[in-house]
Amino acid sequence: MGSPLQQLSDAGVSVWLDDISRQRLRSGNLAELIVERNVVGVTSNPTIFAKALAEGDAYDDQLHDLALRGVSVEEAVRAITAYDIRWGADVLRPVHEASGGVDGRVSLEVDPRLAHDTERTVAEARALWWLVDRPNLMIKIPATVEGLPAITAALAEGISVNVTLIFSLERYRAVMEAFLTGLERAREAGRDLSTIHSVASFFVSRVDTEVDARLAKIGTEESVALRGRTALANARLAYAAHEEVFSGERWAALEAAGARVQRPLWASTGVKDPELPDTLYVTELVAPHTVNTMPEATLSAVADHARVTGDTVRGGYEAARAHLDALEAVGVNMADVVEKLEVEGVDKFARSWEELLDRVARELDANA
Repeated sequence: MGSPLQQLSDAGVSVWLDDISRQRLRSGNLAELIVERNVVGVTSNPTIFAKALAEGDAYDDQLHDLALRGVSVEEAVRAITAYDIRWGADVLRPVHEASGGVDGRVSLEVDPRLAHDTERTVAEARALWWLVDRPNLMIKIPATVEGLPAITAALAEGISVNVTLIFSLERYRAVMEAFLTGLERAREAGRDLSTIHSVASFFVSRVDTEVDARLAKIGTEESVALRGRTALANARLAYAAHEEVFSGERWAALEAAGARVQRPLWASTGVKDPELPDTLYVTELVAPHTVNTMPEATLSAVADHARVTGDTVRGGYEAARAHLDALEAVGVNMADVVEKLEVEGVDKFARSWEELLDRVARELDANA
């Protein structure tokens, strides 16, 4: 049968690590995870980088050089993060080549403070694509209303995109529309569609955290019985939408021109409720052509004791719809839930970015 992580891979789930740090790269830990834990990709975000800089001395030499050069704080942050992403991409390059470009991917996020500025998001996506200069890079762009045209523009220019912070089924459909439009423009421009890749990061655990708090507040027997199930229902219906869009004639024309499908990526898969199984958002979201990006604690839990039972998504569409209907019946407004989660998600990453800037500023001053 193989290990649980191998079983996930065999079932069509690409295992990505939701973490990167200079220490992890320097120690060879990422290379070990590729061999021992079936890891075939890496995602990052401002919170991850802020945490990495707060621990150990792995960044000291580069910070010293940046201070001597007198660079700005923002330039220093980009130099530091691009260094890690470039290194991670090089470690994963053999995976990238062996998978025909599908996996072996490393994601770097645009400045989250630009989430509601289309033109500046596109400009930064171009700059990061040039700065890292690796074919297995993905630029993370948030799925805000203003982010959607930026996603289209980046893909049209041949930039591979990880669309992040997707919470709602409606917004996910808009993301797929942005993807298809971007590839159509790339085709019109004569670009090689086979080199343009994308994942759509659908956030999971935060949905249960928000919904379950509302269900507990309602406090009825019917509401309490619905706890711990909304995130999976939401994600399963997202996969149903994915199947619908990527079986249509519009996609077929792009696929015939060499395009690669935009895969759903399950993000925020660390379980926050101690009453729920710690591998829930992995074992219950197994489906072909998906990615699951896990924090290391979740990755270890899956390796240790997960039970992988095959596809746990495609047979659950009817039950998922019934669950969302039941939520509305007890008074949980999902439109309000996902709007709140998007606002909070953008704000959280923006605050982490500010924390990262502040930390680097202090380090530069200390090394001046």
